[in-house]
Amino acid sequence: MKRPWVFLLLSLLIFGMAGVAFAETAPDPFGIKTLADNPGAAVDYVWVLVCGFLVMFMQAGFAMVETGFCRAKNATNLMAKNTIDLVAGSLGFFVVGYVFLKGADAGGFIGLGPLFLRGGQYDVGKYLDFFWQLVFCATAATIVSGAVAERLKFSAYLFYSVIISMLVYPIYGHWVWGGGWLSRLPFGLGHLDFAGSGVVHAVGGMFGLAGAIVLGPRFGKFTKEGKPNAIPGHSITLAALGVFILWFGWFGFNPGSTFNAHHLRISVIAVNTLLAASAGGLAALLIVLMKTKTYDVGMMLNGVLAGLVAVTAPCAWVEAWAAVVIGSIAGILVVIGVYTLEGLKIDDPVGAVSVHGVNGIWGLISVGLFADGTYGNYATEAPFVKGLFYGGGAGQLIAQVIGAAVAGLWAFLCGYIVFKILDAVIGIRVSPREEIGGLDVVEHGGSAYPDFYTQNK
Repeated sequence: MKRPWVFLLLSLLIFGMAGVAFAETAPDPFGIKTLADNPGAAVDYVWVLVCGFLVMFMQAGFAMVETGFCRAKNATNLMAKNTIDLVAGSLGFFVVGYVFLKGADAGGFIGLGPLFLRGGQYDVGKYLDFFWQLVFCATAATIVSGAVAERLKFSAYLFYSVIISMLVYPIYGHWVWGGGWLSRLPFGLGHLDFAGSGVVHAVGGMFGLAGAIVLGPRFGKFTKEGKPNAIPGHSITLAALGVFILWFGWFGFNPGSTFNAHHLRISVIAVNTLLAASAGGLAALLIVLMKTKTYDVGMMLNGVLAGLVAVTAPCAWVEAWAAVVIGSIAGILVVIGVYTLEGLKIDDPVGAVSVHGVNGIWGLISVGLFADGTYGNYATEAPFVKGLFYGGGAGQLIAQVIGAAVAGLWAFLCGYIVFKILDAVIGIRVSPREEIGGLDVVEHGGSAYPDFYTQNK
C-alpha cells in the first residue's frame, strides 16, 4: 500500500460520519446542573484536569527515555513515534475508542453509544472523563515504541497507534473500568486495577513483546552463536531526564485516579508511588552490581520505572511498607526480565517489556496479596478491598490472577495479529541498509544531530 495515510484518514472520516448519525441532544449546557447538584465539583474537576496534564506530560518522559536508550541515528524517528501516539491516537480514541471503553455495557464485552463524542458536547463530566481516559490511552500506546525501536517503519507504527487506541486498549479497558466482565468476576470485589498496571502498562508491554517477536532483533544484536551484544544508547542524560519526568508525571497518574480531590487517600497514594519507585531503583542497581560489579545507571532507571508500574494497581489499597516490598520485587523482576528476553533472542532496546509487561502483571497480582482493607473500590466506604495477607482470603487474589492472565494474553495476541497483518500488507521493517544507516534520514529526511551526522557520514 503506497498511500497508507489516505486509507487511515478515510477510515477516521467514515467512523466520524457514523458518529454523527447516532448524535443525541446536548444535555446540561455549560454544566449548570453539575454545579447545582454538587457545589464541590469544581475542585474535583480542577484536580483531575491538573493530574491529566501531568499524565500527558509523561509523553515527553517516554520520548526522552526511549531516545536516550537508543542510538543517535534514530532519535528523530523515536520522537516522531512518541508524538504520533498522541496525534493519531487521540483522533482514533475520539472517534470510537472512548465509546468502546466507557459506553453502555454490551454483554460485558464492549461499550456502545454515540461515536465521535456526539451527544456530549456540553456534558462536562463526559468531557472530563474523556480527557482523563485519553491520556491514559496515549500512555499505553507509547510504551510499544520502545520495544520495537530502531527497525520499525513509521507508516506501520502509525497504523498500530490508531489500532491500539481505537480497539485494543478500549476493549480491555472496558472489561476492567467500563463495567465489563472482569470487573464482575465472582471473586473478591472483582478484578481491580486502581490506576492501570494492567489496563495501561501490561497491555502496552505485552503488545510490544509481540511486536518485538514479529520484527526480530536489530542487526548485530546477537552473534551467530546467539549471544547478545550490547548496543549502548547514545545519551544516558536524556534517559535519566525522561525517568525524572515520568516519575513526576506519575504523581498525576496514580493520585488523580481517585477522580475526586476530596478523597484524602491521595496522600497515601503519593507516598506509596514515591517509595515503590525508590525501592525498585535500588533493588535493580544492587542486583546488577552483584552480577557485573558495576553500578549500572540504565538498569537503575528501569528499576525506578518498574517500581512505578508495579505500584500503579495497588497504590490506593496498600500500606507504605507493602509499597516498598512491591517496588523491590519489581526491581528484581525487571533485571530478570531483561536477561530472560536476551536469552530468548528477543530484542527489546529499552526494556519496555520487562518494565511494563512483566511488572504490570506483578502489580495486578500484588493487589490480591497486600490490600489492607481500609479503602473501597474508588470509595471511602465499604466494601473495602482486602488481600490474602490481611485476612481477605484468596478471592481477590484469584480475581487479580485471572485479570492479569487475560491482560497478557489479550495484548500479546492482538499485537501479534496486528503486526503480522501489517507486515503482510505494507511491510513493517526497514531494509538492512536503512537500519544500519539509521531511520532518521530515510524516514524523516534529516538527522536529530545534523552536525554530528555530517561529520561522521
